[in-house]
Amino acid sequence: MTIAIVGASVGGLALARVLHVHCIEAVVYERDTARDARRQGGMLDIHSGQSALREAGLLDKFLAIARGEGQDMRLLEPDGTLLLQEDTPDDAPMARPEIDRTDLRNLFLDALPEGTVRWGRAFDHAEGGVVHFADGTSARYDLLVGADGANSRVRPLVTDARPAHLGQNAVELAIPDIDRTHPDLAVMVGRGNYWVLGDGKSLAAQRNGDGCVRIGISFYNTGEDWFAGSGIAFDDPPAARARLIELLAGWDSRFTSLIEACDDTVIPRSLTTLPIGLTWPSNPGVTLVGDAAHLMPAVGEGANMALLDGASLGAALAAHPGDFGAAVAEYEQEMFERTGAAARMSADMQELLMSPDASRRMLEFFQPG
Repeated sequence: MTIAIVGASVGGLALARVLHVHCIEAVVYERDTARDARRQGGMLDIHSGQSALREAGLLDKFLAIARGEGQDMRLLEPDGTLLLQEDTPDDAPMARPEIDRTDLRNLFLDALPEGTVRWGRAFDHAEGGVVHFADGTSARYDLLVGADGANSRVRPLVTDARPAHLGQNAVELAIPDIDRTHPDLAVMVGRGNYWVLGDGKSLAAQRNGDGCVRIGISFYNTGEDWFAGSGIAFDDPPAARARLIELLAGWDSRFTSLIEACDDTVIPRSLTTLPIGLTWPSNPGVTLVGDAAHLMPAVGEGANMALLDGASLGAALAAHPGDFGAAVAEYEQEMFERTGAAARMSADMQELLMSPDASRRMLEFFQPG
């Protein structure tokens, strides 16, 4: 029986790997033309997802490449006041280590048999047990798993739910090779995460394993058409950086100097989320993992839930050989409960970030009492 996974996301790859561990074949169809066709994003904080890596037989390899120092954090206010600095001891447990998305993806890709992932296959539609791709090819399936992210095209096969705007718009920038090009800023940012919160905005600088610092500037309580009137010229990076500095008027010059140091990577991100506690009637031929199933605010839970989805569905399929209906129903019951709780927690954190006193509330979160 054929298991077709649409999307080489961490959830889809975790599923393929756990199935492989149980000697069950699957095929992953990915729209990218190759594993290195595009950047996979920044760092991921992997905590609960470590149990999925254990199920996949990859935990030791993960811990060998994950960055324990990525757990460091600095929290500041826009005027430059340092509220919190946490530096991770070298011998600290790897409770929430960071890993580059690309490295995590490659960890799974390297652990799958050659040919498991079929590159350049963009999903178009599925009907009658056949999945059709944009290039005109098709393939038969007995179970179709949507692992195709926030804007999943498989999702409509099981639910009418659509992502809604979160009230947050962000701009992504980057400083490559920061230790060489801007050593003073490298020291300021540190080894992990550098957060500035206030005035309905945030600046998050995050060191990546490749020496790049990725910066996200978020504007909270803004509508989905906010970018159109923001004055940010995304086709003119120098002008876009200048406008972002204007939008942070009154902030300490150390923070705007980070923006000045960025290269021409200027990417808009309009953030969306699915309803908390989303469920659907079980369909023995189709299910979802990762953001396709439970897109939630980006506060550190999404990738972990995706990894757990892949491991949970893989274990259910192994426990019910040939009975996809029973496996899918068992997986979805567990997934709905687990991700519903994570989505509620993520929504609470998102509400904190969008509050007028976000920096102080964040400090209380990390230092209760």
